[in-house]
Amino acid sequence: MIFIMKDDQKGNSRLSPFVKKLLATGFWLLLWQLAAMGLKQEILLASPAAVFHCLLELLPTGDFWHTVLFSFSRIILGFLLACLAGTLLATLSARFSPVRELISPLMSAVRSVPVASFIILVLLWVPSKSLSVVISFLMVTPVLYANVLTGAQGMDQELSEMAAVFRIPLSRRLRYLYLPQLMPFFRSACAAGLGLCWKAGVAAEVIGLPEGSIGERLYEAKIYLETPRLFAWTVVIILLSLLFEKLFLFLLDKGLSRLEKA
Repeated sequence: MIFIMKDDQKGNSRLSPFVKKLLATGFWLLLWQLAAMGLKQEILLASPAAVFHCLLELLPTGDFWHTVLFSFSRIILGFLLACLAGTLLATLSARFSPVRELISPLMSAVRSVPVASFIILVLLWVPSKSLSVVISFLMVTPVLYANVLTGAQGMDQELSEMAAVFRIPLSRRLRYLYLPQLMPFFRSACAAGLGLCWKAGVAAEVIGLPEGSIGERLYEAKIYLETPRLFAWTVVIILLSLLFEKLFLFLLDKGLSRLEKA
């Protein structure tokens, strides 16, 4: 079988990671279904079947895809800008200590301030349709900054000095010296930031209520007590976050692999 492996020593069957995840997901779905059946109050807890039926109703509509595109494009834009800004600031901070001393209090403040406070403050300065971009950017930038800075400060200085002595071109240093050492830190920061950007971005939309956003759909479902629709949009957010995370990290690993082989 594809998904079952045999233990060489004891002969006991061992499930593959895919099947383990599938079984764990099935367990929680079953528990959810039993809880919904026991409660018998769809307004409080919609069953998985009701949520799935609601999803089937949403998927064929143009409004659904327009809403998904609206939120997806803005939240991911904020994430990508955070990757750029966090990496650039971390590189400058590792190279110049005055920059690090100047940036450090700002990053600490951004990490400490509650997301809701940022959302309300930013609403005073930007239109609601751009709110999720700014909030995603603000929440993810400190994560990228801290991780990349840690990686940059832990780089092998002797190798850097040797590269300078032998006058190795900057492009070769980036490809063979700096990137291999920094990429694990950058990758872990991206993995953490991807989930954070969706949480913060959707929270910003729920408060700012930009027209045509997922946050607006969540708020409407809550106002009209459409619990299955509320759960359905929550499932959509989870799936979008997971799919983009897998795709982004896959492309990141592929790009680094090709760069190293070039």
